[in-house]
Amino acid sequence: MEMLVMGLVLFLGLHSVQIFAANWREQTLAMLGEKGYKGLYTLGSLLGLGLIIWGYGVARQAPVVIWTPPVGMRHLASLLTLGTFILLVAAYVPGNHFKAKVGHPMVAGVKLWALAHVLANGNLADVALFGGFLVWAIVDFASLRRRDRAAGKPAVVGTVRGTGLTVVLGVAAWAVFAFALHAPLIGVRPMG
Repeated sequence: MEMLVMGLVLFLGLHSVQIFAANWREQTLAMLGEKGYKGLYTLGSLLGLGLIIWGYGVARQAPVVIWTPPVGMRHLASLLTLGTFILLVAAYVPGNHFKAKVGHPMVAGVKLWALAHVLANGNLADVALFGGFLVWAIVDFASLRRRDRAAGKPAVVGTVRGTGLTVVLGVAAWAVFAFALHAPLIGVRPMG
C-alpha cells in the first residue's frame, strides 16, 4: 500500500503543480528550459505511474475490504465509463459540443472514471487509487475553469459533425477496452 500512496503523491503532485505552485513552475521552467522541465516532469510522472501500478498490484494480493458494493454498481460503472471514453475522445476531436460545454473534457473524464470505480470497488487500495484521482480531478477541473474565466478564454463552438465523430469514436474505444482489453490489462472482466 505504501508504494501505491507514494506513486499517487508523486504522480498527482506533479500534475498539481500548476494548481498549487504556478510561480515555482514558472521559475523552474525558466531555469531548466522547456525541454529540461518537460523531461523532468515526464520522468517523475512515469516513476509515479510505475509506483501506482506496482503498489496497486501488490495491494490487490491482500485486499482490505471496506465495503462490498451491490452488483448494480458494476453496471452503473460500465455506463459511467462509457461517458468517460466519450469525454476523453472529446478532448482531441475538434469542434464537438462536449468540449464546448465542459471546457476540459479530459479532466471531466478522469472525474467520471474515478467516480465509477469508487462506486464499484470497495477495497482500501481501490478507494485510495480511485478516490485520489477523483479528488485531484475535482480540484484540477475547478482550477482550470477559474483560469479560463480569468484569462477570458473564448468558448469552443461545437458542430454536429464533431460531436457525432466524438460519440462514435468514444463508444468504439469503450467497447474495445471493456470487452477486449480490460481483462488482460487489469485482470478484471467488467462485463462478466
